[in-house]
Amino acid sequence: MVVGVHDGDTITVWNGQANERIRLSGIDAPETKQPFGAVSKRNLSDLVFGKEVDVEWSKRDRYKRIVGKVMIAGKDACLEQIRAGVAWWYREYAKEQPVADRRSYEDAENSAKSQRRGLWVDADPTAPWDWRHAKRR
Repeated sequence: MVVGVHDGDTITVWNGQANERIRLSGIDAPETKQPFGAVSKRNLSDLVFGKEVDVEWSKRDRYKRIVGKVMIAGKDACLEQIRAGVAWWYREYAKEQPVADRRSYEDAENSAKSQRRGLWVDADPTAPWDWRHAKRR
């Protein structure tokens, strides 16, 4: 069960024995203080908070979070974030995704862009990886 939503791409799941922090794979959402950060978090919360999810995963990141595809009632929450225009497809990690997921994530991002959904209402939104890099300077 999802017991916490930290931002648009990180949740906490109670697995029956302990809490596990999950980083949604294949996407990168705006940081909390970035434009659309709160919108992205709210969208993910509406999708998964308080609900049972399945997490398909095979690795942990450097912060020891599980990196996985979060499924809710047969729907891919990662893909839904992209479709809503509140997350980017994280191309840097595309090779870790099945080909079908790469295609659907790319198509969803292109559709959100062309329909100017969510963060794509801005002509040139700042990707979170660029925003984080600029903050470190």
